[in-house]
Amino acid sequence: MELVLLVGTKDYQKVREILLRDDAVSRASIIFKEAKSYGKEGFYAYISGLEEQCKRALELIINKNTGEVIAKEVIGKEKEDLINKMKEEENRANEGFGSILG
Repeated sequence: MELVLLVGTKDYQKVREILLRDDAVSRASIIFKEAKSYGKEGFYAYISGLEEQCKRALELIINKNTGEVIAKEVIGKEKEDLINKMKEEENRANEGFGSILG
């Protein structure tokens, strides 16, 4: 399962710590990208893992005391476009690294 979250700049460090500190979520593949390069403010968190890990990540972004959501789930076409762009960037980076090693 794949999940994309949009995190505001002021909450980025908090969300990063929450996701990476959780035992289940931290076992998923988590990539943080600055959203500016995709035309938004803040940061994207791309999580690829088991369904349970992604559901847990969604639970963690809700402040238990206030009920405030500290990161927004990206859905639909925007989500698919972002995932495709991130994978393309990763593939280009891997190809570049491969040419360095020859």
